[in-house]
Amino acid sequence: MDVSGGSGQPRSGDDEPAERHPGPGSPRPGPAPDDGHRPVTSDAPAGPAPDADTAVAAEGEAGTETEAHGDQGRPGPAEQPRTGHPHAAHAAHDSHPDRTLAHSGTRQGPPPRRPREPGGGLLMGRPFGVPVYVAPSWFLVAALITWVFGGQLDRVLPELGAARYLVSLFFAVAFYASVLVHELAHTVAALRFRLPVRRIQLQFFGGVSEIEKEAETPGREFVLAFVGPLLSLILAGVFYLALQPVEPASVPGVLLAGLMISNLIVAAFNLLPGLPLDGGRMLRAVVWKISGRAMTGTVAAAWVGRALAVSVLIGLPLLTQSGALGTTAEDSVGMDTVTDALLAAILAAIIWTGAGNSLRMARLREHLPELRARTLTRRAVPVETNTSLSEALRRANAAGARALVVVDGHGSPLSLVRESAIVGVPEHRRPWVLASELAQDLTDGMRVSAELAGEDLLDVLRATPATEYLVVEETGEIYGVLSAADVERAFVKAMARPPATSS
Repeated sequence: MDVSGGSGQPRSGDDEPAERHPGPGSPRPGPAPDDGHRPVTSDAPAGPAPDADTAVAAEGEAGTETEAHGDQGRPGPAEQPRTGHPHAAHAAHDSHPDRTLAHSGTRQGPPPRRPREPGGGLLMGRPFGVPVYVAPSWFLVAALITWVFGGQLDRVLPELGAARYLVSLFFAVAFYASVLVHELAHTVAALRFRLPVRRIQLQFFGGVSEIEKEAETPGREFVLAFVGPLLSLILAGVFYLALQPVEPASVPGVLLAGLMISNLIVAAFNLLPGLPLDGGRMLRAVVWKISGRAMTGTVAAAWVGRALAVSVLIGLPLLTQSGALGTTAEDSVGMDTVTDALLAAILAAIIWTGAGNSLRMARLREHLPELRARTLTRRAVPVETNTSLSEALRRANAAGARALVVVDGHGSPLSLVRESAIVGVPEHRRPWVLASELAQDLTDGMRVSAELAGEDLLDVLRATPATEYLVVEETGEIYGVLSAADVERAFVKAMARPPATSS
């Protein structure tokens, strides 16, 4: 992912060089904002997400959540944030009167927690550098496939006896290997289009390729979605050709026939035109191409996906009971009816939920460009390492700032005073506590360019989890401090906003 940020040794954020400032006893306000420092009109960001999933997360859950072919931030401090800059006083949409840094966190909860790194089961390998995980639910499905396929083998090859379950287990593993090939097709296409892939996960009812960014064009989106079913069709053809010289009533014949049919089912099911299935993404690409708006394509494909979920919920049990799937009405009563209804309900829930998640992710991506580091940054004042907390707060309040940056004698930033730590110091002890004692040392990843916005901003924050970040200009000068809680809150609000209706 592209990671851009401030470099060099940033100076004090004052208009004059650090050496021209008065002594430690004088207030040292942060940088005066330019006219471009305006409020975020979108209800702003959250900790890296989802994605989304990111997003985010969310990131990523939302994390950044991701394009799932899948982290949601948790609420930060209770107080509504504000940038502290004169021209961005309501960047975080706080309708309350101005509050000072000394009283800004009296109701503050614990600092926001960051999403975990990709995981979700047993790591099987890293083909093409992408981690492949087997979710715990896969073992349940593998056991179910082994039991069901073993019963079918008993009717075709009764001489196998108990060994049929070993053959059935091999079939379950081979079938999910085919699913992995399907997902790897999506992964290779995504990497070919320079789209980062977070992970592949084999789970209940198939697999998921978590692609962190959206395709740039409808044509790429179509290709990215189509390659998966295409590989499943190719695998079905390969198994069909391998079946020709083999005796059908044999273990190899039954396995090859089962893998051929299962891959045909996977391809056909994924080609259904509704999100989150591959066919839904293909439909999205077509509508996107016709309308010129990705969001229009997402809305259309998501609603088709929801209609598809209802059809599966109602239609699959009816087809089974009618005998259209090869069973008689007498065979489809009792336990089989309950099983079919449960299967239909699970499939319908997966499709309905996936369609809703696709809508939320599309809404987030539409508003992400509005989330800018410059408009979310809090005004900061620099303080020396020997400055008491009470004096540092006095300077911040006099300057209308809500963040403190500890600097050396030359004005170069050393650390950021944590807002949560300030709250924990009683007011009567603040004259005897140094502000630097409550600060977190700066690392390179905690320096954020004021020009970052959208997914680039979330990518940088996700790469280095922290509660505060130093925001710097391209020249290296201090611009202010970015709170992860402010980003997290704005991220959540952006997800809640309705999509734009203009084309």
